[in-house]
Amino acid sequence: MTQVFERYSAPQRDPDDDTPRLECGVFGIYDAEEAAGLTALGLHALQHRGQEACGIAAFDGQKFTTERHMGQVGDAFGGGGLGERLPGRFAIGHTRYSTAGGSFIRNVQPMFADLESGGVALAHNGNLTNFLTLREQLVAAGAIFQSTSDSEVILHLLARSRKARLIERFIDALMQIEGGYALVALTNKKLIGVRDPLGIRPLVLGQLDGKPVLASETCALDMIGAQFVRDIEHGEMVVIDHTGIESIRPFPAQQARPCIFEYVYFARPDSVVNGRSVYEVRKRMGRRLAQETPAEVDVVVPVPDSGVPAALGFAQEANLPFEMGIIRNHYVGRTFIQPTQGQREMGVRMKLAPNRSVLAGKRVMLIDDSIVRGTNSVRVVRMVREAGAKEVHLRSASPPIQWPDYYGIDMPDRENLLAANHSVEEIAKILNVDSMGYLSVDGLYWAMEAGVRDAASPQFTDHYFTGDYPTRLLDREIALGRNDAVERQLSFLVDA
Repeated sequence: MTQVFERYSAPQRDPDDDTPRLECGVFGIYDAEEAAGLTALGLHALQHRGQEACGIAAFDGQKFTTERHMGQVGDAFGGGGLGERLPGRFAIGHTRYSTAGGSFIRNVQPMFADLESGGVALAHNGNLTNFLTLREQLVAAGAIFQSTSDSEVILHLLARSRKARLIERFIDALMQIEGGYALVALTNKKLIGVRDPLGIRPLVLGQLDGKPVLASETCALDMIGAQFVRDIEHGEMVVIDHTGIESIRPFPAQQARPCIFEYVYFARPDSVVNGRSVYEVRKRMGRRLAQETPAEVDVVVPVPDSGVPAALGFAQEANLPFEMGIIRNHYVGRTFIQPTQGQREMGVRMKLAPNRSVLAGKRVMLIDDSIVRGTNSVRVVRMVREAGAKEVHLRSASPPIQWPDYYGIDMPDRENLLAANHSVEEIAKILNVDSMGYLSVDGLYWAMEAGVRDAASPQFTDHYFTGDYPTRLLDREIALGRNDAVERQLSFLVDA
C-alpha cells in the first residue's frame, strides 16, 4: 500500500529570497468594542512577522467564533462585516510564516479546543524545541492531532492536565514545554499572555481606553491608538479578567536572554523592544560598522528596506553621502519560484531596481542588515555593477550568521550558511565585491548599549553568531541520535 505523508523539514524557500523569516506575530484585546476589527488592525501592523496566513478568534460572552485564512491580513480581514462575522468584545489574532509541510489551513492559528472548563483559543509565536518529543508521547498515549503545528501540543497538554483550575492547567502545560515562545490565549473569562523563561520572543502589554492589549510589538499598539504600558517580562504569565491584571511567575528565576535578531532584522524600526528603540539600535549598528570596516567610497547605499537605518548610521559616522541607490517595489510580494535562472533574475528586478543616477561611476558602499546564504547579495551586487558602479563594497550590519535557529526563525542548515563555510575573503570573491565586512559581535553589543558580551552568561540570545544556544535542543538531539533530523513523519494527510 502506498502511503502519502508530509514531513517536518526545513522550509522550501524561494531560491531568490535570502532573508530570514520569523514565523509569527500575536495580538489580543480584552473587553473592547469591535475587538475583532482592532485585532485585524493590530495584525496588519505585525504583517512583517508572517505573511502566509492569519486568523482571529473572538468571544461574545457566549460563544467563540474563529476565522482563519491563507494569505495576508488585508486580503483576509480588510472587507466589511468583520464585526458581524466575529462578534464580541474579546479577541486574539495571529499572523504566520509557515515551514514546509505546514503551509496549510489546518495549521493556521489561533487554534481552538473545547475543554471541560470551556473553550480556549490559543495563538503562539516561536518554536518549541521539544515539540516532536512531546507530540510523539501524546500520540502514543492516544492523542489525535489535527495539525502539524507545535501550538496544538500546548492545547493537548492543557486538556490532559489533571489540575483543577484552568490557570493551573496552563502552568502545568508550560512547565513541560521548552524553547522560545510568546503566546496569547482567550478563554470564556480571561485573556492570558505568556513569555518564555528567557524572554526570547517579545510580548508587550498596552491599554486602549483602559482596556488591556497584548501584542508582539509596540507598533501594533500604535496602529490602534493604544498606549504602551510595559513589556511582559521573561518567564511571566499575565492573566486578564474583569478584576484586572494578575502577574504570575510560574518558572524558576533565570536571567533574561531576549533574541538579538529582533533588533537586527525582525522588529519594525518604529517598535520599541525590551525598552530599546529598534531604529536607534540599527543606526548605532551602522555607526559601529563604519568604525570597524571603513573603505574609500563615494556614496553609502542601503539594500532596502531593512538596511536603511544602518546605512544612515554608517553614512553619518563616515561623513559620506547617503543615497537611495536601489529602489524597492513595494507592490510585489514574494518572488515567484521560477524554473529558469533568467526568470529568477527577472524576479529579483521586480522587487529591486537600480537608481543609475546615484550609482554610475561611483565607488558604492552597500549596507545590508544581514547575509544568510548570499544568493540575494550576488544579484544585488550584479545589478549595481551593471548600473555603472566603479567599485562595489558590501557590509553586513550584523555579525556573520554561522549557526541555524530553532526558536522560530527560518534559517537554512549550517552547511547552507555562507559565513559558516567561507572566510570573509572567500565571501568577497563569491559575491564579486571589492571588499566585504561584517559587524563584530562586540560591535553589536555596543550598539545595544549592553556592555561587553558576558561569555559565561550572555545578555542576549545570539547563537546564530556564536553557536551558544540558550536552551537544550531536545528534538534535535534525539533526531541526530536517530539520524532522522529531516525524516520524522508528522502526518499521513496531504492537503490539496
